[in-house]
Amino acid sequence: MSGSPAGTLQLRPFRGVRYAAHTDLARVIAPPYDVIDEAQQRALEASDQHNIVRVILPREPVDQSTDRYTSAAHLFEHWLSDGVVIVDDTPALYVYQQTHDGLVIQRGLVGAVVMQPLDGGVILPHENVRVGPVEDRLALMRALQGNPEPIFLLYDGGGRASARCADAVGSPALATALTDDGTRHELWSITDEASLADIADDLAGRHAMIADGHHRYTTYGYLRDELRGVGAGDGPWDAGLTLLVDNSVATPDIRAIHRVIPGLSFATALAAAERGFRVVELGPDVTDVEGALGLLQQQPAPAFVVSDGTRFAMLVDPDAHQLAAAKPPAATHEWWSLDASIASEFVLAALWQVTDAAGEVEAEHSPQAALELARSTSGTALLLNPAPLESVMAVASVGAAMPRKSTLFLPKPQSGMVMRLFRFDA
Repeated sequence: MSGSPAGTLQLRPFRGVRYAAHTDLARVIAPPYDVIDEAQQRALEASDQHNIVRVILPREPVDQSTDRYTSAAHLFEHWLSDGVVIVDDTPALYVYQQTHDGLVIQRGLVGAVVMQPLDGGVILPHENVRVGPVEDRLALMRALQGNPEPIFLLYDGGGRASARCADAVGSPALATALTDDGTRHELWSITDEASLADIADDLAGRHAMIADGHHRYTTYGYLRDELRGVGAGDGPWDAGLTLLVDNSVATPDIRAIHRVIPGLSFATALAAAERGFRVVELGPDVTDVEGALGLLQQQPAPAFVVSDGTRFAMLVDPDAHQLAAAKPPAATHEWWSLDASIASEFVLAALWQVTDAAGEVEAEHSPQAALELARSTSGTALLLNPAPLESVMAVASVGAAMPRKSTLFLPKPQSGMVMRLFRFDA
C-alpha cells in the first residue's frame, strides 16, 4: 500500500469490523473513551458483556501475567473468533448519521485518513496534547494493531463527497442503534468504485480541522513511525480511523470544557483574581450553575465564573495592562481572543500560579461535574463560555493550538459503530 501524496486530504476505504447483525447495537456501543467517567463505565459494562467499553477502557486483568491493553486485545480476538464482531468482505467508506426527533444532527464519512504533518495545512489541530493520554492510546492501539474508535474531523464541504453520502442514506442502513438520549445512530457503506473515486477527487483539494481526537491523531502518527522503525514500511498504519463531517450538513454544538483547581480555596481564588479582574460575587438570587452561566453569557469577553461548588462569583473587566503582559510573545491575535487561552495564561498561570503542564489543573466536560469536583477537593472551579466555531477554526487556520481540552464538540460519534484492524487492510 503506497503513501498518500503530500498535502492531500485522503480518506481510504477499509474493511470494517462491526458487531454481528443480531446484536442489540444500543447495548454495545459507547461514547468516546475520554468522556466516560467511572459511573458510566460501570453502567456500560453492566449493559452487555460485549460492550466496546471493555476494549477502549480496559480494566486491569485478574491474571497479573499480562497488562490491561494486551488483555483487551485478547478479548477482542475472542469476539472475532466467536462471531460477536465480523469483518466486512469489501473495503468501504461508511456513512455515519445521527438523527434526533427525525432531524439530521450530524452526518459524515468514516474512513482511514492518511496522516499529514500538523503544520502542513491539510489536517489542522486546534488544541494541544499531553503525553499521558497519548501513551495510553498508543499502548492500546499497539496491542490491538488497529483503531477501536474514530477521531472526528470537520471540514467545509458541500461538494461531491457530501452528495454521495446523501445518496447512500436513501438505502436501508447496515446498522442502527437508538441510544438513551433519543439519538438514532445509523451506518451505511459505499463500495462502488465510481462513488469512491468521486469522493477522493472532491476531498483532495480540501483541508479539515480536528474537532475531537487530538491525542488519538498524535497516537496514529507515533504508531506509524514505530512500525516503520522496525521495518514494516508503508501500510494500513499510515492512516487512522476517522469520522469526517461536512459542517454544511449539520453545525456542531460546541461547548466549553471547564477547569478545577483542587485545594485552591474560594477565598484565595477571589483574592488573587482581584489583582487582574473586577470580581462580582453573585448573591442569593444565583443559587445554581445554570443561573451563573446565564449571567456569564451576557458579559463581554473575556469573563469567567468561579465557584467552590456552592457559591459563585464572576471575573469581569480585566485589567488591560496586566492582560497584555500575560500574553505569550508568540501568541497570535486569533489565539489570544479566546477565553480558553486567557483562562490558561492569565487566570490560571499569572493570577493563581497553577498550570496544566504541572498536573495541578483538572478538566471537566460538564459544569455540574466541575462543581462536584470542586466541592469534593475543597477546590475552585473556573467555568468558561464556549468558543464560537469560527473562532476555533480561525485559530487552527493560522497554525495555532488552544490549550488542551478547551472545546467539547457534540454530538460525538459512538465507539463501536465500526472499528478497524490493520491486518484486514494489508
